[in-house]
Amino acid sequence: MSTEPAAVTSTDEERLAQLGYKQELHRRLSGFSNFAVSFSIISILAGAITSYVIAMNAGGPAAITLGWLFVGIMVTLVALAMAEVCSAYPTAGALYWWAAALAKQNKAAWAWFIGWFNFLGEVAVTAAIDFGAAITTAAFLSLTFDMEVTPGKTFLIFLVIIVVHGLLNTFGVNLVRVLSDVSAWWHLVGVGIIVVLLAVIPDQHKPISEVFFEVRNTTGFGFTGATVYAVLIGLLMAQYTYTGYDASAHVAEETHDAANAAPRGIVMSVVVSVIAGFVLLFAITWSIQDYDAEAATSLGLPPAQIFIDSVGHNTGTFLLFICMVAQWFCGMASVTANSRMSYAFARDGALPGSRLWKQVNPRTGTPTNSIWLCVTISTILVLPSLWNTTAYAAATSIAVIGLYIAYVGPVFLRRRKEDFQVGPWNLGKWSAPVGWISIVWVVIICVLFVLPTAGPITAKNFNYTIVAVAIVVGGATIWWFASARKWFTGPKSNLLDAAAHGEQTMPTPND
Repeated sequence: MSTEPAAVTSTDEERLAQLGYKQELHRRLSGFSNFAVSFSIISILAGAITSYVIAMNAGGPAAITLGWLFVGIMVTLVALAMAEVCSAYPTAGALYWWAAALAKQNKAAWAWFIGWFNFLGEVAVTAAIDFGAAITTAAFLSLTFDMEVTPGKTFLIFLVIIVVHGLLNTFGVNLVRVLSDVSAWWHLVGVGIIVVLLAVIPDQHKPISEVFFEVRNTTGFGFTGATVYAVLIGLLMAQYTYTGYDASAHVAEETHDAANAAPRGIVMSVVVSVIAGFVLLFAITWSIQDYDAEAATSLGLPPAQIFIDSVGHNTGTFLLFICMVAQWFCGMASVTANSRMSYAFARDGALPGSRLWKQVNPRTGTPTNSIWLCVTISTILVLPSLWNTTAYAAATSIAVIGLYIAYVGPVFLRRRKEDFQVGPWNLGKWSAPVGWISIVWVVIICVLFVLPTAGPITAKNFNYTIVAVAIVVGGATIWWFASARKWFTGPKSNLLDAAAHGEQTMPTPND
C-alpha cells in the first residue's frame, strides 16, 4: 500500500472545504484515537464473547477458530478496499458520501440507498453491542449477587447501559477520545490476562485437534448437508464481530491528518482484531470442560461458564469483569460512530426531521440530537428480546447485512470509475483484485445471514432479519420514488449556508 503524500498537500480543513464542508466538529482525535474508536467497536471482548454461543451451536469449535481466521482474511480485504476510498474522501458522511462521489449516474439515488443501509447497520450494531453488554452484565451480577437472569432484567440493564453511553457522548469529543484510548489498551491487556490464565490454571484442556476440527450442529436441522449449513451459519459470530470499523471514516472530520490516519485506522483495527481475537478464541475453546453443559448454561453466556469451570468461581468472575468493562467501552464507541453518520446524513437532508438531527452543540462540538436519535432507535430494535429468543442473532444479522452492503457499495462504484483519483493512502496494483473479492464475499454473507438459524422454524425462533431489512429498504424505496427523488440531490455543501450567514468558511492561520 502506498502512503506517500499527495503531490499537492492541504490541511485537513482545506481538504474538507474542497469536499464542500465547513469544519464544524472539533478536530481533536489523533491517529491512535481514530484506530481506537474502530478497534473498540469491533471489540473482540464484546462480539466474540456475546456471540460465541452462535458458533458453539452452529458449527462448533471449527466455526469458532478456523471460521474466525477465514472470515478475518475476507474482512481484511473489505477493510483495505474501503480504506483506499476513505483516503480520497475523508468526511463524516463516509460511505454514502463516497457513493455519491463515485457513481457515474444516479448519484443521489446511490447516496440515498447506501446511506439508509449504513444507517440501518449502525443502529442495529449499537443495539446488538449494548444488548450483548447487558447479557454479560447480567451474567456478572448473577455470579456476584446471585441475581436471577430473566429477559426483563436483561432489557432493563440494556436501557441503563445505552442511556449512559448517550450521556458520555453528549459531554464532548475529548471524553470520547480519552475513553477510546483507554478502551484500546483495556482490550489488548485484557485479552493477554485472559489467555494466560486460561492456559496456566485449568487442570485439563480440550485436545487441540478438537479445538480446530470438531464440528457441532445443535441448530435442530437434520437435512442432508445440515452440518455444513451449520458451520456456515456459525460464521455469523466472526462476521458480526468484524463490524463497525467504518467508525474511523465517520470520525475523519475530528481526526488530524485524516487522509492517512482514517484509512490506517480502518485497516489496523481489523488486522489487530484478527490476531488478538484468534488467540482469545483459541484459549476459550481450549479451556472447555463440559461442552453441552456450558452451551446451555443458565447464565445465558457460555464463555462465562467456561471461565468458571476452568479457572474457578472467583477468577472466572474476574475474567468476566474484564469482558464486561470492554463491552461498555465498545457500546460507547458505537454510539459515537452511529451519531456521526446520522449527523452527516441529516446534514444533507436525508433523515426525517433533518433540521433537528443535524444540529451541533456549540459548547461540546458534538451532534447531541443525533446521539439521542440513535439511542432511541437502537432501543426499539432490542424490544423483541423480551419475547423472541432469536432477537440477538437477528440484531447481529441486521447489523452485518446493513453495514456490509454500505461498505462495498462504494467499493463497487470505485471499480467502475476509471478516473478515480486515489488519496495518499492507496492499494496500487492490488486495488482491483482486493475490491472484487470483497464484493463477492459480501454478496455471499447477505444471502447466508437471512437464512433460518434454528429448526423447526416457529414464530418464536424465526429469524426476523429479512423482515427488518425489508421494512427499511421498502420504506426508503417508497420514500425515494414518492418524494425524495424530487428534492434529495445527495451530499450538499454547508459552505454556502455558512457564507450566507456571514460565517468564515475557510481556516485562518490561527484556527
